[in-house]
Amino acid sequence: MKIVFNLFVCAFFLAACTDGFTVFPVDEQGQDNLESELDVVRLSSRNIKNYTQPIKPVSRTRLPYQTSWAYTIGPGDILSIDVYDHPELTMPAGPDRTASENGFRVQADGRFFYPHIGEIEAKGRSIEQVRSDLSQKLRLIIPEPQVVARVAEFNSQNVLVGGEVNQPNKQTLNTVPLTLFQAINAAGGATEDADLSRITVKRNGRTYVVDLNGFLRANYMQNNPILHKGDVVHVPELRNEQAYILGEVGKPSVVDLAKEQVNLTQALANQGGLKEVRADARGVFVFRNVGGRTTVYQLETSSPEGWLLGTEFSLIPEDVVYVTRSPLTRWNDTITGLLPTVLAVGNVDDLGDT
Repeated sequence: MKIVFNLFVCAFFLAACTDGFTVFPVDEQGQDNLESELDVVRLSSRNIKNYTQPIKPVSRTRLPYQTSWAYTIGPGDILSIDVYDHPELTMPAGPDRTASENGFRVQADGRFFYPHIGEIEAKGRSIEQVRSDLSQKLRLIIPEPQVVARVAEFNSQNVLVGGEVNQPNKQTLNTVPLTLFQAINAAGGATEDADLSRITVKRNGRTYVVDLNGFLRANYMQNNPILHKGDVVHVPELRNEQAYILGEVGKPSVVDLAKEQVNLTQALANQGGLKEVRADARGVFVFRNVGGRTTVYQLETSSPEGWLLGTEFSLIPEDVVYVTRSPLTRWNDTITGLLPTVLAVGNVDDLGDT
């Protein structure tokens, strides 16, 4: 709703400025009477590289990274234990019962009962440690017991995955490590509105930000961590990052910058280009807040060279692109006439955020 209101305000006020007249090219003398809080830059091949934004960098997460995974048993897990040549110590699964139904359930205190031995500690131990413990204790009643143990049903360790995924769910951990990327895929994958650069993982009372793009684009392995018991994964929605294309263009509208980098030429082309009859190809302006001051970038597109320069000028959120109307006689009038309206866009955004 805020975006629609912004566009309405811009369209209403900027339309009133199209009768202003402008003279080109812009020179220092033509800028003498401009407001002190305003800077003007005429884009050229000499300075265009200063306005080419690199691809959004990826950051390494501070979430502790591990390269190995060992499942530890917990309450609720069901263990299957077989002792070769001693069927009396094995709980056979009947034709209608599974191994998990006939297995040994780890109780809330972390132990399970085994015949002829008694209580066996299982919580926090690996299945191999439990098997070794059983073998040692069975030696008191059986010579050289051969014990095979496994987890028949994993119930004790889970992670939660929510936010901008297609199927938010709870996922059970097992002996195979579960990475962040795998967990998101197991939740139906990320939605179109997901921001993979700001995924949060809550672990042991702390929240870590993980830029999964660091793994997908830059192969930062630590940005695809193995998940632990109790981890809560949240995939956030993309931030509202937009630029505004207004004036004498085919389709004045909003440009979404959240998902990909967009340059000035690309943005104008996507909005139908300049109006052939009414637009002045010399009057393509970009209004930008730079360090608290308003900077106006002017691009002349009356030649192919100008459009090529535009491909190197990257738009950033809250840029306002405005194409002036022809004929033009006074450059100062156009800039000073547009400035209050452009500033008003930012003020409306501030009010919407309060």
